[in-house]
Amino acid sequence: MDTALRPAVPPLPVPVRRPAVPLDAAQEFVTRLRASAPSLAAAAGADSAVVREVVPPARHRRSRCRVVLRFAAGGETDLTFLGPVSSAAASPQQAFDLQIRAWLSSELSREGSWLVVDDEAPDGVAVDVTAWSARAHHQLTAPTAVRLP
Repeated sequence: MDTALRPAVPPLPVPVRRPAVPLDAAQEFVTRLRASAPSLAAAAGADSAVVREVVPPARHRRSRCRVVLRFAAGGETDLTFLGPVSSAAASPQQAFDLQIRAWLSSELSREGSWLVVDDEAPDGVAVDVTAWSARAHHQLTAPTAVRLP
């Protein structure tokens, strides 16, 4: 074959390997919550979910997750969830996505003491999953009165 008719192709770039540096705890927190969008949609009975915003917790601020649920009929629900103030590497924070999933699978009402005023939420209200899970845990573990006949 005549090489004069072949176009000159530049050599392929050498792949750059990223250093094997572990993600910091805050970035890992954000990545995990963004990756949980399909399970959040399933918990809410929605067709899909988009995690629009994730703010990892810190000593001076609460963790935050904004989720937009999209339903088959074309409707959308935009929810903001707040978690505790702590370190992103703390053990309770590993469950923030699980707390959100639990709230979505059991509660979509707009009433309850766990709804708090939040200027950064699209509708001005956020779900305090820490307060909700504490209340749910208290209801499960609280002794119940037994009525005897």
